[in-house]
Amino acid sequence: MATESSFVQPAIPKLNGHYDHWCMLIENFLHSKEYWSLIEQGIPKVGEEIALIEEQRKAIENAKLKDLKVENYLFQANDRSILETILNKDTTKSIWDSLKQKYQGIVRVQHAQRQALRREFEVLNLKVGEPINEYFARTLTSNKLRNHGENMTDVVVIEKILRSMTPKFDYVVCSIEESNDLNTLSIDDLQSSLLVHEQRMNGHAMEKQALKVTYEKQLGGRGRGCGGFSRRG
Repeated sequence: MATESSFVQPAIPKLNGHYDHWCMLIENFLHSKEYWSLIEQGIPKVGEEIALIEEQRKAIENAKLKDLKVENYLFQANDRSILETILNKDTTKSIWDSLKQKYQGIVRVQHAQRQALRREFEVLNLKVGEPINEYFARTLTSNKLRNHGENMTDVVVIEKILRSMTPKFDYVVCSIEESNDLNTLSIDDLQSSLLVHEQRMNGHAMEKQALKVTYEKQLGGRGRGCGGFSRRG
């Protein structure tokens, strides 16, 4: 039978720039340890003039010990540059409040960046004559949104791409939608299908151009022959 010490301990969430996401993870982590009340309420404060019974004194000492453990978690969750700004804080609540104040401005900046990237993604369209590979490279906006914490799934990106194709891709878009489950279709598979269609269209265009040139040459040759005959006559 597995002992309690044999269970894998959850990793301490690292603050990697996405403060809102980290807050959610570290809150769940501290709840699992039953330490979150120290963040919300802090260590109970009692005036020096109040005599404490033994049970109350032990409870406060226990809270201080837990507070030191949570401080250690928060120190491990932050890199050195942030750690140096919170070392002078003496409780987990003061550390938490300090981090919140520092990152509020950053969160606002990230929110503005996400708004700008959303607008860029919404107006994304395939330009007339633009190669498929170049268009897919421009859809990297979706990856930027993901890096800023946006829940951007592949199916959202795929549906956006299909909606934004030029009219000459209409029938292949219909074919893709009818023959595939967009929830399981990958972006790479979609790009491959559109590339095959693009190559076929380019091949047809080259054939038409070659036939046109050949036809014009034939017409030109007959014209010169008739003209030569009339001059000889």
